[in-house]
Amino acid sequence: MKVAAMASKQLVGAERTLSLGTWSITFGAVLFSVLTVTPLVQRTMPAGWGWTAPILPLVVDSAVVIVIRLDSTVARLGGDAGRWPAILRWLTGLMTVALNIGDSALKGDLVGVGVHVVAPALLIATGEAGLAYRRAITRRLDEIAREQAEQTERERAERKAREQAARDEREREREVRERAEREKREHTEWLEAQRAEREANERREQREHEERLRREEAERQERARHEQRQYELQREERERADRERREQQERAEREQRERQVRERAEAAARERAARPKQTPAPRAVNTPAADKMNELDALATVRSGHAAGDSVRTIADRTGWSVGWVSARLTEIRDEQQAA
Repeated sequence: MKVAAMASKQLVGAERTLSLGTWSITFGAVLFSVLTVTPLVQRTMPAGWGWTAPILPLVVDSAVVIVIRLDSTVARLGGDAGRWPAILRWLTGLMTVALNIGDSALKGDLVGVGVHVVAPALLIATGEAGLAYRRAITRRLDEIAREQAEQTERERAERKAREQAARDEREREREVRERAEREKREHTEWLEAQRAEREANERREQREHEERLRREEAERQERARHEQRQYELQREERERADRERREQQERAEREQRERQVRERAEAAARERAARPKQTPAPRAVNTPAADKMNELDALATVRSGHAAGDSVRTIADRTGWSVGWVSARLTEIRDEQQAA
């Protein structure tokens, strides 16, 4: 690319040099032609028209300038105007040669002919060479332009390929990143699901454990209640057995005391019957002072009488103690039962 650019600059410089040289030669040849042809034309013009002599060389040289200018433009564009530009170029060239050597040829001056043919011949050769040069330069510039276009296209294709590769790389990186993020998200979701399942299992196990504890506690309480009921039943059974035993004992003791009282009463009656009749004592036989029980027996009799539902008077008569004392013991027994 740099070589092509350098060559293009060199060709442009060469064309500029060619144009400058061509126009310098053209200007000199035109000036020389005007100076050479004007005297010849003046001698051929009618009297009074000699001032028009410079017009002919100017017209011919203008045609030469037009041909050179247009040929350079067409050549620069890489085109071909056909045979008429060549005909005009050679026609103007031959006319310029003829006009420049005409005066010397008519005088038979071969040296003058040779001298005057130099400028138009050089102009014709410069025009043809310049045209060839411009065509060669144009072809080379076209080749350089094509090479540059191809190089630009290759660079564009390479740049496009690099951009596509970069896009593909970014796409792969994006896919890798998205896949990594997706895998990370799926792993996080899996961990969350595992955690949720573990927590659910722990909650279920906790509920089952609490339910098992509740069942065990309920069973324990049920066993405790059952044991308590069994204990209460056994205690009640023991109390009932103790109460029945005490009642039997009290009943036996009461029967024994009653039997002793009856026996003493019968003995006293027999004794009275055996003694001479005396004034009877004012006191009743069934309540002598000797029939009063001791305090322990009296308390036992009070308890058995309370359990049997006997009245205070009956218990007092049975124990020989006063009604007030029996009532006080019964109150104490009731208080003990309520406290229990």
